[in-house]
Amino acid sequence: MLGRIFTVGGYTLLSRVTGFARDIMLAAILGAGPLADAFFVALRLPNHFRAIFAEGAFNAAFIPAYTHVQDKGGPASAHLFADRIFTLLFASQIVLLAVAWLFMPQAISLLAPGFSDDPGQRELAIELTRITFPYLLLITLVTLYGGILNVMQRFASAAAASILLNLSMMMTLALAAFFPSAGHAAAWGVLISGFLQYFLLAGDAARTGVLPRFAKIKFDEDIVGFFRALGPATVGSMGTQIALFADTIIATFLASGALSALYYADRLNQLPIGVIGIAIGTVLLPDMARRISGGDHAGAMAAQRRAFEFTLLFSVPFVAAFLTVPDVIMRAMFARGAFSSADAATAGATLAAYAVGLIPFVLIRSAVATFYARKDTATPVKSALTGIAVNLVLKLLLMGSLAQIGLALATAIGQWVNLLLVLGFAVHRGFLDIDRAFTQSLGKFAIAGVSLAAALWGASLLAARWLTSVTVAHDEIALLILVAVGTVVYAALIIALFGPRWLKALVRP
Repeated sequence: MLGRIFTVGGYTLLSRVTGFARDIMLAAILGAGPLADAFFVALRLPNHFRAIFAEGAFNAAFIPAYTHVQDKGGPASAHLFADRIFTLLFASQIVLLAVAWLFMPQAISLLAPGFSDDPGQRELAIELTRITFPYLLLITLVTLYGGILNVMQRFASAAAASILLNLSMMMTLALAAFFPSAGHAAAWGVLISGFLQYFLLAGDAARTGVLPRFAKIKFDEDIVGFFRALGPATVGSMGTQIALFADTIIATFLASGALSALYYADRLNQLPIGVIGIAIGTVLLPDMARRISGGDHAGAMAAQRRAFEFTLLFSVPFVAAFLTVPDVIMRAMFARGAFSSADAATAGATLAAYAVGLIPFVLIRSAVATFYARKDTATPVKSALTGIAVNLVLKLLLMGSLAQIGLALATAIGQWVNLLLVLGFAVHRGFLDIDRAFTQSLGKFAIAGVSLAAALWGASLLAARWLTSVTVAHDEIALLILVAVGTVVYAALIIALFGPRWLKALVRP
């Protein structure tokens, strides 16, 4: 499992690196003003639907169902099952695309009501969203192909697909002079990337012999079972997206640049979530589904525990850094061109608020895997909706005094509620055993995180003093110093607290 995690994590890391290059271009060209806010609305709308209907709910229902059909009826039955799901998925996305195109003004009024005070910005958001929305159809099919390939133990192409989004947007941004605005250039980059990702995944599926085709729809037991699992999973994914919708809606009423601050803070926060949390969860779900299908419940529980520890090992440094030196990180990454130091300070404070919930963000994908692998998509919905309710209430309470920082903090607290409830349900049903060894590991990770945070804070003060006379790449050099200090300190802490034997056991085949 570890090798597959590194495959997914490696490609995801490359995707994040190219994503940062893309965001540096976005920040420098679009800045954090009205044009940027309009584009981020256009980007968020298809992404919200993608998270609801594709990556979130779909994978949770499809991978265990496809694994079960394959184990029960063999490759031919699994292929027919995939063909029917593909046909239904394609038809539903065509209908959604047509409805969205027709009612885009109403959708923008709902998603960004604050734009109503600026008709020009509202019209721009509508125009850009009509360009980006077909991306949803393409990325939904990409998700289906990726789910099939993951069950076949082929993770590389699905993990690498998002790199094409970044490269495509960078290409169109470089040619922004040929578009009506830089926002139009970025929007067309999103759509072009959808086609590139589709052909990448379709080609891999065709070479593997699992590319779905249109088939006559028949609602047999397997299809009905899939939709029975998809329903609760969609509700759970929809709950999370409702909270993100709320962020977008509220931010349009805040000062100009609030949406952009949320976007750039979330982009950095997504680095550990994608590289660590999603990568491990992506590999863990088919592994647990296969073990549980074969009756190896103890092995499934051991795999999940190992995934938790592996996730925490690589996540704790991000939490420490995002909480203690977010301003340095933001200035080094984005403060150039149209993106000012003041914009970086605002986004940095927002990043620190998101970091409060980073641990549950990275752990939740592995935590819910034990339910999804058993085709139970209803239980995680209960915890997710409870977390969302807490999230929404806190947004309303905090938005006035903390603006977009309050929105990010509410998201973090809601995610903690979600994770703790999921773990509670898992322990109650006997799916997870939190024993003394595991709690001791949690305590050691907490000590390592606090110690690392103190070291980074002290190093940032010293770096600021040492670099007072540096005028070129000041923040970039400071960030490199912090990375070097953090790496040495954290490695020493892990070895001292856990010992080499624990590390060897964690990475064993």
